[in-house]
Amino acid sequence: MKNNIRFVQGNEACVEGALYAGVDFFAGYPITPSTEIAEILSRKLPERGGKFIQMEDEIASMCAVIGASLTGRKAMTATSGPGFSLKQEAIGYACMTEIPCVIANVQRGGPSTGNPTHVSQGDINQARWGTHGDHAIIALTASNHQDVFEITVTAFNLAETYRTPVILLFDEAVGHMREKLIIPETGEHEVVSRLRTSLGKDVDYHPYLPREDGRLPMSDFGAHHRYNVTGLFHDMWGFPSNNPGW
Repeated sequence: MKNNIRFVQGNEACVEGALYAGVDFFAGYPITPSTEIAEILSRKLPERGGKFIQMEDEIASMCAVIGASLTGRKAMTATSGPGFSLKQEAIGYACMTEIPCVIANVQRGGPSTGNPTHVSQGDINQARWGTHGDHAIIALTASNHQDVFEITVTAFNLAETYRTPVILLFDEAVGHMREKLIIPETGEHEVVSRLRTSLGKDVDYHPYLPREDGRLPMSDFGAHHRYNVTGLFHDMWGFPSNNPGW
């Protein structure tokens, strides 16, 4: 079997897509049927200089992903059912503060604890409307293992391009069954890098002032610039404002 052809679970295909896209931070909490994503990344990320953290719960996992992304990491988490529900407030915060990250939701039977090993596609509306405020969000879904790989890469690309959380959906059957996966050669699939500000450290940086092309350059926390991040309506400096339409 060729090196770039694998016989893997869908969760493994998600890992391969994330690594191809350049993920270098993962925070999560074990939950069936997504646990294999965290399990495999706990081994593979440190080998590539990345960071893996198992947090105390789903809320902390999502908040850790947000913090890591602010420091310049390509960050993701993975969950299912009740865990996805717990992440919603932090997902809304990431939307308001325009922080790129990827959330994989391997769907299972619900509501509540439901049936962790039951196939379900019942989180579609939650992906779209899970947080308050009727804000826009990007959600992608996969129907097979090659799909999972491709849209995981796409999820990171969209997150970095538009500075937004991206939700990746597939179900327990795809997550756990095995199928052929063809991994593209390096450079064969587009990988988008984060747009960082080119401003010097002595030049004012406006974290929410878009360029003419609409993109928002970021400055890594702890690098050159000080700026504010808040879940409140904010101005181009990131400070709270009741009239953010500058």
